Amino acid sequence: MTRIVCIGECMVEMAPLAERGTYRMGFAGDTLNTAWYLARLLCDRAQVSYFTAIGTDGISDQMLTFLEDENIGTRTIQRRTDRTLGLYMIQLQDGERSFSYWRGQSAARTLAQSRPDLDAALQDADIAYFSGITLAILSDWDRETLMRALDRFSAAGGEIVFDPNLRPKLWPNANGMVNAIMQAAKLSDIVLPSFDDEATWFGDQTPLATAERYASHGACTVVVKNGPGEIVLLNDWEISRFTPTPMDDVVDTTAAGDSFNAGFLAGRIVGQSLEKAVATAAALAARVVSHRGALVADAVTCTDLSG
Repeated sequence: MTRIVCIGECMVEMAPLAERGTYRMGFAGDTLNTAWYLARLLCDRAQVSYFTAIGTDGISDQMLTFLEDENIGTRTIQRRTDRTLGLYMIQLQDGERSFSYWRGQSAARTLAQSRPDLDAALQDADIAYFSGITLAILSDWDRETLMRALDRFSAAGGEIVFDPNLRPKLWPNANGMVNAIMQAAKLSDIVLPSFDDEATWFGDQTPLATAERYASHGACTVVVKNGPGEIVLLNDWEISRFTPTPMDDVVDTTAAGDSFNAGFLAGRIVGQSLEKAVATAAALAARVVSHRGALVADAVTCTDLSG
């Protein structure tokens, strides 16, 4: 059975409800969102685990229970007595979201402090999945520790999947961000960038230019998400394109990219072609953005996949 380890930060999410000024509390975060959708899609066809650090307080216990109830492995999650979970609040405007964050005491910032803990989390895994946010929340030293752990994982035959997920507000400066992103890309077999972010911070003129930049740094497969626009897939330098079905009912774009990533990876794990996996991913993301919040139970079941 394929084992996937997702690495990153799970936060408390406050998502707006239809009634103005009211919010629903949940748990989310970019790599956690992908893990959640993977577990929902794959059911007993793969094992999905999450690696992070959390506190020892009540809200951290609730998050751990939530993950276990969703069939996401928690065995290697680290506990910190002096920290807790970060929190974010979503604001919506015409379906587009913006965020306010409170993560100064987030235990996840310490997830890569120990080489043995990282190696234990990745032991016997087939796929490691992480993001630019995973990198951004770490100190320079811990980021290097994570990179080295992933390098060892790759050398032992593991597959690395990376979503650059560029968030400049989390970085001291843009140069540090883009350099770290490309360092991570060199380790990765699959890269899943979003064109809008890449165009802004790398100056790419087209989605194909984004795909080619990552491929030139060693990625075998690059899928460039492009909102409602054309998706570009570059696999061993062979180009494919996919145009998603237009949507008129976008409610909340939170987790659009995260769910896309899950759909693509799940499709590949069950044996779908690359093109079919992209179609699976786009269909899932379309269902997710027609609902509020990051984790949409109504959007996905394990019956959504076929070979």
